[in-house]
Order: sequence, then structure tokens, then C-alpha cells
Amino acid sequence: MPFESQLSNFLEGFEKLIVLGVGNELKCDDGVGPYIIKKLKEENIEDENRLLFINAETVPENFTGKIRKEKPTHLIIVDACLMDGEPGDMKIVNKHDFANIGISTHSMSLSFFVRYLEKDTDFGIIFVGIEPESMDYADKPTPKVEGAANNFINTLKGIIL
Repeated sequence: MPFESQLSNFLEGFEKLIVLGVGNELKCDDGVGPYIIKKLKEENIEDENRLLFINAETVPENFTGKIRKEKPTHLIIVDACLMDGEPGDMKIVNKHDFANIGISTHSMSLSFFVRYLEKDTDFGIIFVGIEPESMDYADKPTPKVEGAANNFINTLKGIIL
């Protein structure tokens, strides 16, 4: 199923969506999650009753309280992810498959983070992984990953607005 269809199916009937960008902005493509959040905030579409964009950087665990307090119906976690694909490849990774993908830049594993969030809560969670090209020190993503990030933003806006 194409990415856009998967995302659209996941977001069907959403009432409150949080998009959580994860990554290190100083390590090139690892900063794709924060890059996406910055760009979404620039769109001025955030709405405290419906849409919330959080730049969690490398510490998503610091936002568990805020996420729970906001009571979203849907949560999208966006991060660079080693999936043996081409740079810029974008994939929705089921929360049950987190253990099989390479997410290594964060202090808490995202699978543990999701299990913690799900405790005593009931909302849909997906992970959008974007294949990095470079994790070297640089303050912005490579062109292929930046293009994927912009495609994600446009696809998301097309579904939720």
C-alpha cells in the first residue's frame, strides 16, 4: 500500500493529532524529525484542540507527560531510521516492528517509549522512518532527505487540512 494511503488510513477519524519529531539536528539527516516539526510550525496550522507539533530532539521521553496531558487520538513519531533502503525512502513502521529497525541515536529506545505511552492510554501510534544518507555533523538534512521531509509535510497537510 502506498505511503499516502497508509497515512490516510491511520489518520481516518482523528480528533487530535500530535506529530513528534525525534533526532539530532547537528547530525545531518538524523535531524529530519526536528526539521519536519520546524517546517510544520512555520505553516501556522497548529491548533491546540486538533494539531500539536513537538520537537523532541534526542529526548522523546521528556515529552511523555505532555503527550498524555494533551490526550491525542493519534500520534505520529518521525525520525531518521536505518531500514536498508535508499536515502530519502519513507516508510511507516508498525510499532511492533520497532525492534527490527535501527534507531540508535536516542537515549531511550522508541519501542520502550511507545510501550510507556500506551500504558493507561488509548490512542493510535505510528512511526514514520526516513532513510538517512549522512549522519555526519551538519546542521541540515541532505537534499534527498530534505525532499522526503517536504513530501511528508505536503502529504500530511493534504490529509489533515
